[in-house]
Amino acid sequence: MNSDLVLGIDIGGSGIKGALVDINKGIMTTERHRIPTPELSTPEAVVDTIKNIANVFDWKGTIGIGFPGVIQHGVVKTAANVDSGWIDVNLEKLIKTQIGSPCAAVNDADAAGMAEMTYGAGIDNKGVTVMLTIGTGIGSALFTQGVLVPNCEWGHFALPGGIDDAEKWASDAARKKHDLTWEKWMKRLKKYINYIEDMFWPDLIIIGGGFAKKLEKKGNPFDTRTKIVPAQLLNEAGIIGAAAVAAKKLLITNS
Repeated sequence: MNSDLVLGIDIGGSGIKGALVDINKGIMTTERHRIPTPELSTPEAVVDTIKNIANVFDWKGTIGIGFPGVIQHGVVKTAANVDSGWIDVNLEKLIKTQIGSPCAAVNDADAAGMAEMTYGAGIDNKGVTVMLTIGTGIGSALFTQGVLVPNCEWGHFALPGGIDDAEKWASDAARKKHDLTWEKWMKRLKKYINYIEDMFWPDLIIIGGGFAKKLEKKGNPFDTRTKIVPAQLLNEAGIIGAAAVAAKKLLITNS
């Protein structure tokens, strides 16, 4: 088995996606395989889905997983978009027990950020980098000197002006729910991003998620002191980043 390869898995609320990743090049070596997230997204059902993806690639080696929630030392601590039965489950041990593969699990936004820092838009930045994934929700990741500070979950910050949850106010789902014009949505995102700037003084902000494509086409619509760039790996970032985290955590090296 090629020791440069890791199976990256990105668990989402609607789909579970996986591909084999070359951890040295930061590229997927197979097509992405997607299976809809089970309607009852219990640990057992999700692990069965991951096992099915591993079987598609006839994979018995290391697995890296990006999970939509806080992960502490392999243990799931929040599960807003999947079954609440995940809370306090050791995902890494569950994969090892049920599938037989060594596993490293990480928050999904952290996985996307790791991909960009290792292979993409943040590769040369040695200061403080913030990754924001703006789509249906808002995900966040923080890096200092290239090192991940895990589980930021800034999408749920309260903002000045009585805004209890930034994601419910400024995400693409909020735009659709409140039928916001482009201009009104940009004002909300600007307020959110300016708040992140004032709290953390980053050197670079990388925008991922669905908004990254808009940033590429329309340019930066925000008046920020911080340089803002679109993510480079787009919808492959979660899979590639999960594999990168597994490679680093499990000390995979060239054979």
